Amino acid sequence: MQTNEPATGTSPYSYADIADLATAAPIVLHARIHRAAALKAERAPGVAPAHTRFYVEADVVRLIRGNDPLAARISYLVDLPNDARGKPAKPKRKQPVLLFARPVAGAAAGTNDTGSVQLVAPDAQLPWDAATEARLRAILTELVKPGAPPAITGIANGFHVPGTLPGEGETQLFLNTATGEPVSLTVLTAADGSRRWAAAFGEIVDGSAAVPARETLAWYRLACGLPRRLPLGKLAGTAPADRQKAASDYAVVLGALGECTRTRKPPEG
Repeated sequence: MQTNEPATGTSPYSYADIADLATAAPIVLHARIHRAAALKAERAPGVAPAHTRFYVEADVVRLIRGNDPLAARISYLVDLPNDARGKPAKPKRKQPVLLFARPVAGAAAGTNDTGSVQLVAPDAQLPWDAATEARLRAILTELVKPGAPPAITGIANGFHVPGTLPGEGETQLFLNTATGEPVSLTVLTAADGSRRWAAAFGEIVDGSAAVPARETLAWYRLACGLPRRLPLGKLAGTAPADRQKAASDYAVVLGALGECTRTRKPPEG
C-alpha cells in the first residue's frame, strides 16, 4: 500500500527545534490529517498575526511517546501560518504530521478522554518525514536514559584560580538545573595559553570528562541553556582579574559549543 510519505533524507528542522518540542511533550505521535476546519477570529483568541487557528481531527498512525492509550482518531487545535496570499493554509486530508502534545488540561478525572489532546505550543504540529522522526526518536532515547542531562537554568556560582606556572589557571562553574541535579564546567589553561574544557553531569567534577558532541542531548542542554555572557556577580570572592579570566574561559566554552540554531520559536514554559 502506498503511503505518499517522503523518503528518508535530511530533516528541515534543527536538532534544537526537535529537542525543544520533545522535551516539552509527554505525548508524541505520528498521525494523518482526517479533516480540518478554520475557526473564526472570535473563536480563536491570541492567534499570532498572519496565522489561522484550525480545529483538526487526525488518525493516529503510531504513538511514539506516551504512557496512556489514545483513541484511533484524535482532535486538537493548531495555529498555522497563512499562505503567500494571506489566506488560511488548510492542512490537506491524509497529510502525515508529527504532533507534540499533552493531555487536555482540566479534563474531569475518570472521563478517559482519549480523543482529544492539547499541543505543547500553538504550532506544535510538524509535517512528518522519515528524517525528522529518526532525529526525534534519537532525542527521546537520550531523554529516558538514567542520568540524562537536565535542562540548564543558569549559573549558580564559580571561581578561577591561577596555576603554579605563569599563564596556568583553572575555572570551575557550577550550573543551576531544572531538576536540581549537579552540572559543572571546568576550563584548564596551560602555561602556553592553550585551553581544554569539559562538562560534568553529576556529582564528580572531572576536568578530563568528554566534551559533549554536537547534536546530542548534553550539547543541546549547554548550547541552548547557558547564558550568552558569564554573570560575573556569581563569582563572589574571586579577584576582579580572575573574574575576567573566568569570563574569557566561558567564552571559549560557548565558542566550542557553537550556536543553538533554531528555525522556530520553542514552546513557552
